[in-house]
Amino acid sequence: MSVKDALREQRIETPSWAYANSGTRFKVFAQQGVPRTPYEKIDDAAVVHRLTGVAPTVALHIPWDKVDDYGKLASYARDRGVALGAINSNVFQDDDYKLGSVCHPDPVVRRKALGHLLDCVDIMDATGSRDLKLWFADGLNYPGQDNIRARQDRLAEALHETYARLGSDQRMLLEYKLFEPAFYVTDVPDWGTAFAHCQQLGDRAQVVIDTGHHAPGTNIEFIVSFLLRAGKLGAFDFNSRFYADDDLMVGAADPFQLFRIMHEIVLADALKPAAGIAFMLDQCHNLEPKIPAIIRSVLNVQEATAKALLVDHAALDEAQRAGDVLGANAVLMDAYNTDVRPLLRELREDMGLDPDPMAAYRRSGYAEQIVRDRVGGEAAGWGA
Repeated sequence: MSVKDALREQRIETPSWAYANSGTRFKVFAQQGVPRTPYEKIDDAAVVHRLTGVAPTVALHIPWDKVDDYGKLASYARDRGVALGAINSNVFQDDDYKLGSVCHPDPVVRRKALGHLLDCVDIMDATGSRDLKLWFADGLNYPGQDNIRARQDRLAEALHETYARLGSDQRMLLEYKLFEPAFYVTDVPDWGTAFAHCQQLGDRAQVVIDTGHHAPGTNIEFIVSFLLRAGKLGAFDFNSRFYADDDLMVGAADPFQLFRIMHEIVLADALKPAAGIAFMLDQCHNLEPKIPAIIRSVLNVQEATAKALLVDHAALDEAQRAGDVLGANAVLMDAYNTDVRPLLRELREDMGLDPDPMAAYRRSGYAEQIVRDRVGGEAAGWGA
């Protein structure tokens, strides 16, 4: 398959919440024209796909995207040229979850959290979504606060019950995060914990790598390679970080890291949609305009992927077998230092798209239109 063909087949999922207002624990800065409903989020996602050609699905977050009729929402998305993607659960914004959700010491709270996870599977049935994405904020702030091992048992029980509810064509994606909001213990803190739980559940339980959820200096491409080898890499949540879980635009902080990640994907022939890996964005655009930031993020992933596809694998393999350290590194660096923007502009023209999606958006008038149209009502946000 040619580089262009591989790039043409690439799929990047955008998150509904990235189109809404967001902020830090200090302040949410509202923007004009942000969506007020899940339907308006889909409108924005459809614009991103129409301009980039590679973002055909939008992930939902429940209850942020709660509607009365999810089948109707899915139909609305199809009519606009996109589809509903992963269903993300939320068991971290209810007062009952102060001490945890599925790991909480109180079985009543655990049952409530499990009920939400099962409700999310019901939503998947209605939307036709393949993936249930789980991230748990559960953890401890102080030694002795709770029994660490017992919390792992509670987690495993909830995951088992949820997994048993999935349809044969549905998957569970388990995300991990080093810390925050808990600081002493996080119940799913790393890829090894997520991997162990998924391994116990079965083939349709897979690990999600959020690129911002690691300790500084973590070799994320090693994790990618390991999980690919084990058949347990289900998805990415792409974003950038300088310090912790910054949720900045993917490729903004360390584009070389993004290239190295995509190199491992290409090496494993895991880029094509048939490989089953979901390439999702998970970002918050607190300062920058939402839609242009998402378009830019899609372009950043495309550029890293194009560079990874340009690696001369034969030359790399030869240098590696010969023990040529500098030669092998030079093969990678030659690909990384290639300006792939002309190639991507040409690809977009071949696809009948504007070669510059950012400029096309600015010219479209959509930004001004949504500011005019979305007056009144309550702007969507993350509910914090």
